[in-house]
Amino acid sequence: MAEVVLETRGISKAFGALKASQDISLDLRKGEIHAIIGPNGAGKSTLIAQICGTLQPDAGAVLLEGQDVTGWPARARATAGLGRTFQISQLAMEDSVRENVLLGALGARGTPWSFWKSAKADAALTERAEAALERVKLMEQADVKTAELSHGQRRQLEVAVALTLQPKAFVMDEPMAGMGAGGSKRLTGFLDELRAEAPILLVEHDMDAVFALADRISVLVYGQIIATGTVDEIRGDPQVQAAYLGEEA
Repeated sequence: MAEVVLETRGISKAFGALKASQDISLDLRKGEIHAIIGPNGAGKSTLIAQICGTLQPDAGAVLLEGQDVTGWPARARATAGLGRTFQISQLAMEDSVRENVLLGALGARGTPWSFWKSAKADAALTERAEAALERVKLMEQADVKTAELSHGQRRQLEVAVALTLQPKAFVMDEPMAGMGAGGSKRLTGFLDELRAEAPILLVEHDMDAVFALADRISVLVYGQIIATGTVDEIRGDPQVQAAYLGEEA
């Protein structure tokens, strides 16, 4: 079995009477894409927030390469190598592509933002930022204002920012959101290559992308994992079909 890079052990979260996460245990292994799917309101965003550190679980643990990071804030987890992309872009739209990635590299180093001006002249930081841009094929757009990028290019830029952390694992929240068929196909190809650099925990509604990419799929319904398996196993699971996939299976 491949090495486990990221893991949750029995994490649970309630908001009053609403049980948003119920004893969720899953793992992400080296070299794989593990997709999390489920209907709206299933608790996917709550789960991701607990994994990435923006929300603390009521019970259970989150481990990164075997280290318990449950009590760590989001920034500490990011610095330790948990790279995250968001459903809604977190990029600085008025800054250039290069500046966005430099900010990521600066954060990865743990340097205070007050050193921003000197960071632009830091050769090591610039090299890290440009290597990330080359990796996502955006070096030609390095001096373009981020707001002028296409939707798909912004997704690639988010990955470049995450790459400056030299991530041990990626957590991606609906990277295909807002994309047309062509953009989704290109991003699917890119993510397929990216798994070799770091495994990806992928939350996604685009089932064509999920079926094309995922080594394993976990299905979340009402805060509970009801099934985990390969694409074929999930497609053929009657409980999953009834709860979520329906005709898409």
